Amino acid sequence: MVRLLHFLVAGVSLCAGLVGAAPPEKNKYPRPNEANVYAHDPNVIKDGGYYHLFKGGVHISWWRARSLNGKWEDMGHLLEGDSIIPNKKNATRPWAPSVIKMGDTFYCYYTLSGRGKRDSAIGVATTKKLERGVYWKDHGALIQTERGEGSDVFPFTTSNAIDASVFIDVDKAYLNYGSFFSGIWQVPLAKDLKSLPNPRKPNAVQLAHKRQKRNDIEGPFMSFHGGWYYLWFSRGMCCRFNDDLTPVKGKEVYSIRVARSKSARGPFVDRNGKKTTQGGGHKVYASNHDNTVFAPGGLGVLMGKNETPDILYYHYFNAKVSLKHEKARVGYNTLKYVNGWPVVQASKK
Repeated sequence: MVRLLHFLVAGVSLCAGLVGAAPPEKNKYPRPNEANVYAHDPNVIKDGGYYHLFKGGVHISWWRARSLNGKWEDMGHLLEGDSIIPNKKNATRPWAPSVIKMGDTFYCYYTLSGRGKRDSAIGVATTKKLERGVYWKDHGALIQTERGEGSDVFPFTTSNAIDASVFIDVDKAYLNYGSFFSGIWQVPLAKDLKSLPNPRKPNAVQLAHKRQKRNDIEGPFMSFHGGWYYLWFSRGMCCRFNDDLTPVKGKEVYSIRVARSKSARGPFVDRNGKKTTQGGGHKVYASNHDNTVFAPGGLGVLMGKNETPDILYYHYFNAKVSLKHEKARVGYNTLKYVNGWPVVQASKK
């Protein structure tokens, strides 16, 4: 999934021909808080009094703001040039950066791929200074699928090395990744967070699979709250909708799903008792308010501390305005946990 960011501007013309839209789930879900940016699959961290947003595109762009509502400041690019990973598409414009901080070092996991292809790689770049004009060191490929070093090792023989996110569990780190094909996977990382401990035996586990021909799940993210590990992901069609909002026959539109486990390695089960490896993962957020919130997904969670609540952030379309990929808006909501399950909360007036 490609991350794109633009500032929201007034006066966007309305789209024609949006009658007969796919029915939203009425007003079952609250409206989002507006981050006042356009971004498809936003990635956000908080550090040094700022929210930092990283996006796919030329050499990976970085933006920051004091508030999730903006105003967002362009901080430049992470990489000085093209990715050093050879023989993969989009080396100039890496996809889906996902950034974490461990100790005094920032790690950016990014994707090289082509749409609908499994010929992909997840690379990693690092820096100790999150400063304008300081380029990150590109360490090259962490994992590759279909072609490249290590791609002959299972599960890289069946999975798709895109949509990376890294979860730190005390003293262990896990790379979660995957889109379509054989689903969402997890592999432990070495202590340097830039390699696998044993590349020939990656100790991989499958986190989620829809068990249908169209395995349209992707974009995993993991969080922890109240003794539970939560696996979040998007399911359905993210974009390229028809003018009347209907997806291609037999396909559902994006929604945000979740399941939980007592272990970061799973198994993960939804509130209905269904394992994510058997198509489980119940809806947490979906289209609502007459499709002014349409096809939400591409999510992340900012985990709260002390009395600060967790925040679910995501992209969505306002189908009354535009369905163009670059017009995906960023929204966010706080989370309340009811019997151990996250529930999206309405914004406070």
